[in-house]
Amino acid sequence: MTTVARLVLGGVLIVAGALKIGNPSDSVVAVKAYQLLPESIAVPVGYVLPILEIVIGVLLVVGLLTRVAAVIAGLLMFAFVFGIAWAWANGLRIDCGCFGGGGQLGKGQEPTYLLDILRDFGLVLLGAWTVRFPPGRFALDGALGLGGDSADDEEDDQ
Repeated sequence: MTTVARLVLGGVLIVAGALKIGNPSDSVVAVKAYQLLPESIAVPVGYVLPILEIVIGVLLVVGLLTRVAAVIAGLLMFAFVFGIAWAWANGLRIDCGCFGGGGQLGKGQEPTYLLDILRDFGLVLLGAWTVRFPPGRFALDGALGLGGDSADDEEDDQ
């Protein structure tokens, strides 16, 4: 189960980051649209976010530093849940920018806040699962002896 959890969470992060990295200015626009951070912080966050998503996603997919990566991924997803809930509660009409794009919605477009929150909260839970249980059979942590888990724990993971 942990293998599936880390692959799904890692895959989502890689896709999200890859869709943003080619046009980082869109990521900056998306971060600014939430109106949570001052511009002096929103701009660097917008540029760094796609890189962070890809790096953490790759670590999860290959199972290297799995628990650390899962903590960061879970916190990142929780921050996204908070940001989307903030936008919704404050009447902002924005695209979450989760998979590229972002910013103000066009005329006739409706936000999908509830679906975005449910998706991201599900990813928070996958991160929590990955932190709690051994990284799984196909993780580099196990092959390199970095997991600190016994073989019995690996069997319990299945």
